[in-house]
Amino acid sequence: MTKTKNINGTVWRSTGSWYEVKDEFGRDYDCRLKGKFKIKGLKVTNPLAVGDYVVFDEENADEKTGIITEIKPRENYIIRKSVHKTGHGHLLACNIDQAIMVVTLVMPRTSLGFIDRFLVSSESFRIPAVLLFNKRDLLDEEAMEYQEEIMALYEKLGYPCYSISALHETNLESVHQLIENKTSLISGHSGVGKSQLISTLIPDLELATSEVSTFANKGVHTTTFAEMFEAKPNSYIIDSPGIKELGLIDMENEEIAHYFPEMRELLGECKFHNCLHVNEPKCAVKDAVINGEIAESRFNSYLSMLENIDNRR
Repeated sequence: MTKTKNINGTVWRSTGSWYEVKDEFGRDYDCRLKGKFKIKGLKVTNPLAVGDYVVFDEENADEKTGIITEIKPRENYIIRKSVHKTGHGHLLACNIDQAIMVVTLVMPRTSLGFIDRFLVSSESFRIPAVLLFNKRDLLDEEAMEYQEEIMALYEKLGYPCYSISALHETNLESVHQLIENKTSLISGHSGVGKSQLISTLIPDLELATSEVSTFANKGVHTTTFAEMFEAKPNSYIIDSPGIKELGLIDMENEEIAHYFPEMRELLGECKFHNCLHVNEPKCAVKDAVINGEIAESRFNSYLSMLENIDNRR
C-alpha cells in the first residue's frame, strides 16, 4: 500500500512524545516527530505545541500513524517558563486568535502579578487577551466590590473582563459569543474552573474536574496535556494544564514597558530615551504612578518582571 506523503495537518493534542494531528479532512493521526527539531532563536522544552500547523508523512494507513517532517511558521504563541529546565520555556499553544485567562479571587486566589505576566506575554505577540473572573457565586458583597474595581482597572486598559460562574452557568452567553469563529487558549491557575467552564461550553465533553485543596487553597491539576476541542463549527478552544508560574522568556528589560499599554502611551516623554522607569529622574511613568494615572499594582508587577530578568542573568 502506498503511503501518502506531505499531508497538511494541525496539532490537536500533545502528550510529550506523541501528537494527535488532524488532517485537512478532519481525520485523526497519531504522529511523532522525525528526529529533533530546534526552533531557531527559541529555547523550549517542547518543539511542538497544540495549534501548530505541520506537514507529516503517513507511516501506517490502517493504524492512522504518521511522522511529522515540518513545522510551519507560527503566527504567534504563548509560552511559560519551564518547570523542568532552567533558562527554557514551554509552549502552551500556537496560532491562536485570543488568550483567555480564567481568574478567581477566592479558592484559589489569582494574584494581580500573575494576571499582569499573562497580559504581557499576550501583548508581546499582539494576541488579544480576555479575563474571565470565575466563581462569582462564592463572593460576598465586599469581595464583589473588590472584583468590580479590578475589572474596571483592566477594562480601562483595553482588556475585556467578564464576571461568571461556570458551575452555575451565570453570564456564559457572553463567553459563547466571545469564542465564536476563533481559536481561543483558555489558561489559568489550577483550580480556577477551566475544565468546568469548557465542559459547560461544550456539553458533550467529559473533562475531569477537581475540587480545590482547602489545605493550601490551591487547585489540583486535572488537565495533564494541552488539547484542542471544537466548541462549534470554526470555533476552537485549547485547554492548557494549570499554570503555577508564568515566566517571561527571551525578553529584554527595555522591552517590557512596551507591553504595558498605559506605559506605552508615555514612551518618549521621559527625560532619558532609554529610561527603565526605576531610578531615573524626570520619568513620566513614575510621575503617572504618583498621580494615580498608572495603578500601583501594575507598576509593582513591572518592577517584579525587571527583577526576575536581572536575577535570571
